[in-house]
Amino acid sequence: MNIIIAGDGEVGLHLAKELANENHNITIVDPHEELLKMVESHTDLMTITGDSTSINVLRNANVKKADLLISVVHDEQINIITSIVGKKLGAKKTIARVNSMENLDEENRKVFYELGIDALVCPEAIAAEEIITLLHQTAATEIFEFSEGKLSLFLIKLEKGAMVLNKTLNEIASEVPHLDFRAVAIHRNSTTIIPKGEDVFLENDLSYVISKPSGVEELMRMGGKQKIDIRNIMIVGGGRVGRTAAKRLEKELNIKLFEFDKERCIYLTDYLEDTLIINGDARDIQLLEDEDIRSMDAFIAVTDNSETNILTCLHARKYGVQKTIALVENIDYIDISQNIGIDTIINKKLITASYIIRFTMGAEVTSIKCLSGIDAEAMELVAKPGSQITKKPIRKLKIPDGAIIGGIVRGDESHIATGDFQVAENDHVVVFTLPHAIHKVEKLFS
Repeated sequence: MNIIIAGDGEVGLHLAKELANENHNITIVDPHEELLKMVESHTDLMTITGDSTSINVLRNANVKKADLLISVVHDEQINIITSIVGKKLGAKKTIARVNSMENLDEENRKVFYELGIDALVCPEAIAAEEIITLLHQTAATEIFEFSEGKLSLFLIKLEKGAMVLNKTLNEIASEVPHLDFRAVAIHRNSTTIIPKGEDVFLENDLSYVISKPSGVEELMRMGGKQKIDIRNIMIVGGGRVGRTAAKRLEKELNIKLFEFDKERCIYLTDYLEDTLIINGDARDIQLLEDEDIRSMDAFIAVTDNSETNILTCLHARKYGVQKTIALVENIDYIDISQNIGIDTIINKKLITASYIIRFTMGAEVTSIKCLSGIDAEAMELVAKPGSQITKKPIRKLKIPDGAIIGGIVRGDESHIATGDFQVAENDHVVVFTLPHAIHKVEKLFS
């Protein structure tokens, strides 16, 4: 595909690198000349310096031949204008990043579609939704739902006491033959393994598991995880992510929200009804003690500063808070953050990529999750009539190395993948894949 990405920093660059790895023709439009010089010196990406709302700049980017125009600068008005102008100039499909939650309302989406914007993505809204999901299923480190929850991907850290430690997948299957879940990956020492029958689970492994709703309780039991009863939480950062999460949760939980900016605190007192707003620096240990951090069940740090979020979560851990969630924008910090004890890392670049990448794929992809801390993706693909995936049972298919089928949704029923299962046309199939296998997986479904 010919893809134009309008950005003004890291989100656009991350997206460009992700898509370039999949052999698309990428053109980046960015106002920062020095940044683009650096990009050109390290990649084969085409770059154009300028304002993406400019008709001349878009024409120079050959927008009339663009299969997809993606605008992800920080100012949503620029993204909206870029997408509208780009569509008028010939771009086949446009996607705009927005910040205002009201833009996501169904009626507003229809207006934007009529103006020429095919899809809207709001990373902050998705991040807030991930936080809410994690607080409702506290035993998991990461959760992503497929087909409205008929199948789910869970990330479980295997700690001392987990029943599966030092056992192979074959041994576990023989002990408990009718499991409603399946391990699809093990992340160990910065390496991702697609597990086979003789692979062994070790302490501190990060295990990615596809589960039916009926299998979640057994999954947590075998993983040595206990659900934490969440009643009291602290949120650090009153930006879009923090305040959206607080708004959704304040009727059911006791929330204390720290915000350093006094004017924002005044706004938050009007926006939030049942949340205690504290104007202060959450890095202040004495302030955390004064606000009774020891009684907190969960601690969520979502300021604009990754280091602050990591540091305050570590402080919370020291005081015995069992569930910690940090917004970490530097992707290089993710692996380190998970290893030093932070439960869950949320990254807006990965959130944005997860939403957008499915628009660039040849097979029909209904959802995709770019995973935190590992270079892998979990996808839900639709089996098209006549596609290779429908012609043989799973064990006889040539599933590429680096990919594994986790489960299948057929109508209202979900199934965990086994060798004898045969995928039928229009089934929704959940596949875990490493980057090098993505194109081969697509061919199975096309």
